[in-house]
Amino acid sequence: MSHVSEREREARERGRERRQREREREMATDVSAVQHGGVVEGKRQGNGDAASCCKTGPGYATPLQAMSGPREQILYVTAVYSGTGIQKPDYLATVDVDPNSPTYSKVIHRLPVPNLGDELHHSGWNSCSSCHGDPSAQRRFLVLPALVSSRIYVIDTKTDPKAPSLHKVVDPEDIVQKTGLAYPHTSHCLASGDLLVSCLGDKDGNAAGNGFLLLDSEFNVKGRWEKPGHSPLFGYDFWYQPRHKTMISTSWGAPAAFTKGFNLQHVFDGLYGRHLHVYSWPEGELKQTLDLGNTGLLPLEIRFLHDPSKDTGFVGCALSSNVVRFFKTEDGSWSHEVVISVEPLKVQNWILPEMPGLITDFLISLDDRFLYFVNWLHGDVRQYNIEDPKNPKLTGQVWVGGLIQKGSPVVVEGEDGTTKQFDVPEIQGRKLRGGPQMIQLSLDGKRLYVTNSLFSTWDRQFYPDLLEKGSHMLQLDVDTEKGGLALNTKFFVDFGAEPDGPSLAHEMRYPGGDCTSDIWI
Repeated sequence: MSHVSEREREARERGRERRQREREREMATDVSAVQHGGVVEGKRQGNGDAASCCKTGPGYATPLQAMSGPREQILYVTAVYSGTGIQKPDYLATVDVDPNSPTYSKVIHRLPVPNLGDELHHSGWNSCSSCHGDPSAQRRFLVLPALVSSRIYVIDTKTDPKAPSLHKVVDPEDIVQKTGLAYPHTSHCLASGDLLVSCLGDKDGNAAGNGFLLLDSEFNVKGRWEKPGHSPLFGYDFWYQPRHKTMISTSWGAPAAFTKGFNLQHVFDGLYGRHLHVYSWPEGELKQTLDLGNTGLLPLEIRFLHDPSKDTGFVGCALSSNVVRFFKTEDGSWSHEVVISVEPLKVQNWILPEMPGLITDFLISLDDRFLYFVNWLHGDVRQYNIEDPKNPKLTGQVWVGGLIQKGSPVVVEGEDGTTKQFDVPEIQGRKLRGGPQMIQLSLDGKRLYVTNSLFSTWDRQFYPDLLEKGSHMLQLDVDTEKGGLALNTKFFVDFGAEPDGPSLAHEMRYPGGDCTSDIWI
């Protein structure tokens, strides 16, 4: 009987997937545009009969349709005072990115959170394109986990998109009491309306206490997502791919270690990760652990290809400075291979004789043609063509900071003993500080936004000037035909000139969704 029920279950699943594909094709002919200046999507867009004809939820039916959405007009940016010595709360900055606006390239609104010492870090939406088939869903709330305090702030971006407001605070004591989790990091919405948040440890900063927090649509704590006994070794980022019934998460390290700054000995002591954790979706059963070894130390950001039918994706491994491709094998298990390597540079006048690139963020364009990543220490942003995912080709590179730019005491030593440094352009008369860290791509793939703060403690350690002078936000123009990157000299947001003093800018989001928060099912 068990074999019969299994066949029936598989048949029902195939039927569900077929109906989902048919639904997507139907929705592809009736997708309402998302206006990034703040018009809400789907059924709630517009007024009167024009709105009632739309029967879709937030986002877009497909990634390719998202590329045809309207140009972004504003960006939400997390800005941090925690750890800088300035006793002010972190805040959400609204940045004008409309080149036709008189306030272009300016911070036009600041929403401070009500507490000190939060360290706002990553963010996510209450609804995204995974909810596109639900006309009752709205992309209304931006979810801001505070990495250090373990609070989770919920921000209303619908009432006034250019001046968002605080909607709710999820209390860390409530999270700990019901789940034992702390140090929340990545938030993704689910098609069910729930939210899933990765947490990097317990309240004492032990990695052994990490796992996945489940919130309901009203942001109440429901409990843990993963099954008991199926928590990962370390936590950080995650991405799910429902058509392959899989979620994969990555590994940073124990909060008790990384919150004190980076110490290489902690890597040897086993306080940092090198694994990918493969879960059944949506059941939450840990099915497989991929040990990336020394080629995959500190795997951070993870992205599947946007095409939900694809069974491959990439992860950026910071300390090893490799990009690893993961993929499903013929027997249904998952494997991995290094497809891009950034060689460490032999340097003088630094803390170590060799400097890794430190790949801290990467993303994939919505058409799955290009992959972009940053080298936070070296200082360059790269573009690779990944139309053949097994063989990425470098198509663009630009230097916008780093520890080895001209004027720095650190120099690169060549094999012949000669030394060199990299040219980093000034922009509007300002010298670029720090190194490129977080990136966000426009829906059409033509503009890449860059901020340069990683985590306040690590900023202080590697780029102390950032805490004194603040970080900044840049924009790169992208050649989507032949490939290539160029610095837009008309765009520069100086977070060193903020009213309450220099702040640290981190992750960026568009009101209408983007390629690092939207998942298609």
